Amino acid sequence: MKSNPQDQQKFRRLTRYEGLGHARELTFSCFKQRPFLRSARSRAWVVEAIRRSRDRQGFNLLAWVVMPEHVHLLVLPRRNLEEVGPILKSIKQSVTRSSDLYLRSQGKPKPHSMADRAPNGTVIYRFWQRGAGYDRNLYTNEAICASIEYIHANPVRRGLCKNPLEWEWSGTRALAGYADSLLPLDRVQL
Repeated sequence: MKSNPQDQQKFRRLTRYEGLGHARELTFSCFKQRPFLRSARSRAWVVEAIRRSRDRQGFNLLAWVVMPEHVHLLVLPRRNLEEVGPILKSIKQSVTRSSDLYLRSQGKPKPHSMADRAPNGTVIYRFWQRGAGYDRNLYTNEAICASIEYIHANPVRRGLCKNPLEWEWSGTRALAGYADSLLPLDRVQL
C-alpha cells in the first residue's frame, strides 16, 4: 500500500522545545475528535487527573478548560521539570484508566468509536488521539495573558455557554476568585 504524503503529515513527530521557565500551552484531543468528554463524569476524570498530575509532576496551572472533545492547559513547570511529556502522559493515562474502570463496572464493552484498527487487523481502543497533541512555549507576559484569555473563552466560541463564567469545566471561575471552582489556578509572578 502506497503512503500518502498527507497521511504522513498527520502523524508527523512533534518537535518540542523544552526549557525551564517557559509557560507551556498544551492541547490534546480525544480519539478522532470524538466527544468522549461530553459527560460531567468524564470531564470530572480529567479534572482529577490534572489535580493529581500537578501534585506529582510539579507544575503551576495557569489556565485550563475541558471541552467535549479536547483539553487545553497552560502550565508552568517547576521543580526543574523541563519536559511536559510526563505531565501529558500522567493525565491521559489516568483518564483512560478511569474510562476503562467505569466501562467494566457497568459491564459495558469499549465502544466501537474508540477502535483504532491497524492495517494488519489489530484493534487498539483509544480514548486519546495518537501523539502528544499541540504544544507551544510562551515567552512573554503578553503571550501568556492572550493564551489564558483564549483558553477560557473556548466554550463561548463553541456556543456551549454565553459567558465563560457559566462553563464550570474551566479555570475561569478560579481566575475570577470564585470559591466553587473545580480546580484552582496557581498564582505566580511572571
